[in-house]
Amino acid sequence: MRDTLLIALYAFAGAAAAGVAGAAVLRLIRRRSLTASVAVVAAVGVGAMLAGTLAVAWAMFLSSHDLTVVTTVVAMAAVVSLATALLLGRWVVARSRELADAARSFGDAGAFAAPHGPATAELDALGRELAATSARLAESRERERALEKSRRELVAWISHDLRTPLAGLRAMSEALEDGVAADPDRYLKQIRTEVERLNEMVGDLFELSRIHAGTLPLHPSRISLYDLVGDALAGADPLAREHGVRLVGDGVAPVPVEVDAKEMTRVLGNLLINAIRRTPPDGTVAIAAERTQDGVVLSVSDGCGGIPEEDLPRVFDTGWRGTDARTPPAGAGLGLAIVRGIVEAHQGRASVHNIPGGCRFEVTLPLPTP
Repeated sequence: MRDTLLIALYAFAGAAAAGVAGAAVLRLIRRRSLTASVAVVAAVGVGAMLAGTLAVAWAMFLSSHDLTVVTTVVAMAAVVSLATALLLGRWVVARSRELADAARSFGDAGAFAAPHGPATAELDALGRELAATSARLAESRERERALEKSRRELVAWISHDLRTPLAGLRAMSEALEDGVAADPDRYLKQIRTEVERLNEMVGDLFELSRIHAGTLPLHPSRISLYDLVGDALAGADPLAREHGVRLVGDGVAPVPVEVDAKEMTRVLGNLLINAIRRTPPDGTVAIAAERTQDGVVLSVSDGCGGIPEEDLPRVFDTGWRGTDARTPPAGAGLGLAIVRGIVEAHQGRASVHNIPGGCRFEVTLPLPTP
């Protein structure tokens, strides 16, 4: 038993010395190729075995013949181990370089394509992650292009919509200043109307900027859908009477929701105004609310005749007004973008689809917490 312990002690001492030396070498070459590190690890394994064997042989006073035999065996093992380590290291490095070359395609709207051929589990997992990241970057670039396009359209349409009332205000003010206005009171009333419209447009732009910046303040409270819809209908009733459109809000269930009442009233108001302006006289705009498995669904249905299928995905984009909505009272194309922004700030979603004779806008809100 004592001899076994001594052999173990001498073997451990020799192997530990080789291990410490190998660790020092690995630290020195930690920035070098993986091939060198793998070769050092293999050399440490063989060197530890050789050092332990030599230490035991020296302590046990083996014959020179036996020591030569042991050393030769260990040397052959070292050659095979180092050759295997070098082959493995070169193969892993080659796969890593192929992966690095494929990853360079991320720039300039390129797409990542994982290299073909076998790879280690870690490199294969890294390739899958890079492919997923490439897909997300492609989606991000597409969203950025769409956003930039909508911004350019918004600037163009806002410039147009601002220029028209400003030109009218200038003409009316000059007429009043020169005393050539046939009906000054009518001019003053028109000026007030145009100023209010400009003020609403500026307010929409400010609201949209806060939504895009993620700084829209929300003060949620529990409120009944019945009261929420009732306030929205009361606010839209004068416009509906002016356009000869009938408002219907009978299908509203008294379901509680936890929302910012002011912002959600604006959502419903924008949807109702949009529906009223696009519904012909003697038409009907209906608002309904119900509780479903997905949450609370508010819907506004109009008689606009429907939206072209190719335009449906763009309805909530900033600045979108459709092909036939270039002039007032269509607005600057901000109302529906504000609707989506406020709804998403409430962790909900906004959607639209065609129905017979018109379209239906739906707002889905999460159920209130118990």
